[in-house]
Amino acid sequence: MSVDVRGPFIYFTIPILGGLRITQTLVSSSVVTLILCIAFIQLGKGLTKRPSGKQVLVEKSISMLYSMTIESMGAHNAHWFPFICTLFLSSICGSLIGMTGFLRSTTADVSTTLTWAIMVSVIIWYNNISRNGFVGWLKGFTEPIVVMTPMNIISEIAQPISMGFRHFGNVAGGGVITTILYSALSLLSSVILNLIASSGVAVCIVLLVLAAGLVLWGKRNGKKGLLIFGCITGVLGLFGLLQTLGLLSGVPIFTFGIPAVLSLYFDLFSGFVQALVFTLLSMIYIAAACSPDEDENAQAA
Repeated sequence: MSVDVRGPFIYFTIPILGGLRITQTLVSSSVVTLILCIAFIQLGKGLTKRPSGKQVLVEKSISMLYSMTIESMGAHNAHWFPFICTLFLSSICGSLIGMTGFLRSTTADVSTTLTWAIMVSVIIWYNNISRNGFVGWLKGFTEPIVVMTPMNIISEIAQPISMGFRHFGNVAGGGVITTILYSALSLLSSVILNLIASSGVAVCIVLLVLAAGLVLWGKRNGKKGLLIFGCITGVLGLFGLLQTLGLLSGVPIFTFGIPAVLSLYFDLFSGFVQALVFTLLSMIYIAAACSPDEDENAQAA
């Protein structure tokens, strides 16, 4: 059993700038960007003052995300909403694109999530320098006491690294777990089918008869557990018989369904949660660096 934990596959290299590698992640990112652009253009057509259908759904979704941005960052940071919205949608679509089966999730590549985290950090540093000046920004590392300077510097560097690797680790880890489970179920299928086949045709026929009895009994009494168990027994008996007769062999019967459901969980649920967490952290960090001036606070009061 082996798990491929290498980076994204390199399709080809363009001989410019020392070799520009066209990888799975680059292709997936381009597809995600294209899908989002087309979706925005199409959804922006035919808008009416009395929304209905898809317009209601889109406006409701945008309003929810806008409200979350205002609540987390404050009304004075409303201009960051396009960036936050793009970050959130890119993260979700980047995770879900892996469900196509032929495109790699962009968030399963640390270069993607780490780049997003560095972008957020650059925004934070720019706003801190704009507010306090470069010297004032450097002095901030010595607070509350000079002894804390090394820890403050490490914390500043660790922030984008932790954000990037958290998002990447959860998405990529889900893929690794699914691969390991798939390999384990394939091995289990081989062991059980070989055991049934080595027992002879009679055992396979007994399993098929037993399966038919369980299915009929379960259907008559309305017991779904017996139906499911009967179906599993019938599949084992059928494939065992085919393998005994030499008509079929090596079919990983236990890999059907289970890895797909697990992959759906990691790609859909976990991908959405990690996108939400990454976006919320980005909003909190940016809001802390873009707090309103004292004059603005006094004017608002």
